[in-house]
Amino acid sequence: MKTDLTDTTSSKINKALVLGRRAIGTPAVGMVLTLVIVTDEENAYDALKAANEASREHPSRTLVVIKRVSRSPRDRAKARLDAEVRLGADASTGETVVLRLYGEVVDHAQSVVLPLLLPDAPVVVWWPVNAPSDPANDPLGALAQRRVTDTYSAEQPIQELTARADAYTPGDTDLSWTRITPWRSMLAAALDQVVCEVTSAEVEGEEFNPSVELLAMWLADRLKVPVRRSKSAGPGLTSVRMETSSGPIVLDRPDGSLATLSIQGQPDRGVALKRRDTAELIAEELRRLDPDDTYATALRFGLERLDEEAATTAPETVVETVVEAEVETVVETAPAAKPAAKKAPARKAAK
Repeated sequence: MKTDLTDTTSSKINKALVLGRRAIGTPAVGMVLTLVIVTDEENAYDALKAANEASREHPSRTLVVIKRVSRSPRDRAKARLDAEVRLGADASTGETVVLRLYGEVVDHAQSVVLPLLLPDAPVVVWWPVNAPSDPANDPLGALAQRRVTDTYSAEQPIQELTARADAYTPGDTDLSWTRITPWRSMLAAALDQVVCEVTSAEVEGEEFNPSVELLAMWLADRLKVPVRRSKSAGPGLTSVRMETSSGPIVLDRPDGSLATLSIQGQPDRGVALKRRDTAELIAEELRRLDPDDTYATALRFGLERLDEEAATTAPETVVETVVEAEVETVVETAPAAKPAAKKAPARKAAK
């Protein structure tokens, strides 16, 4: 069931929700939380589709906030709110309200969203793209117990991690961190199978993928060992190699679907480690609404410390640099000696 409301208010939207529930025969509210999606028109469809799929596990009232761009000064001076209320089959197992904000109301989205929040229910705000630098201090983020961003969609994803660490507030999380949950579980399970001491590690993945940096920082923080970050053609994370006192432990996933776990002294094992879609990631984040202390610790470890420790795990680079320096020294010295040897006989001949 869909209801379109043009130039409306939050009060009229609430009335449309009540009338819609009565019309489909479910007057009671069975939602467990409010999910606020802040996005643009381009990414609204994909984000809403993922939220609807996640609502099968977490029935929720989904509020999609779309801030429309006004092209003329006259349009920017006018405030208008359009809404689309979806219930029943059109909203999966929850309720969906698509809010399109025009003009001055774009800067006051929280005043539109606040009356539509479910009473006595947790609030989660998700920015699929264009997340604020400090989600907790954003007017919409301040309404939520949990704030979800995705640094993978940022223009400079690696630099975005540093900004997230500086502005971290309990309740913040990132889908780039959620993507590595199966990797962290598999690596922890592998270390439980052998009695050993990890001496170093290497994480390999495609360039500009913040999940690779987050996994490397998590390993460095938890194991207290140097970790090197290497680049590959992808897709996503491709492998993790841990050097231990009992031999190497390697988790390799070259195709983005099936991984191979190799432990010294044991046969190789194939494990399912497929890349998950956004709906699965959001569903995982909605399972827990308390602060993720492990994410905070890994995020605050710091990319700079990871780079310093990476240098200690790559002695071959240092050796090559030293050899190249020695070669350059020899090359620079040799030409200076040769001309001197040639000039002496030339002077004798002249005499």
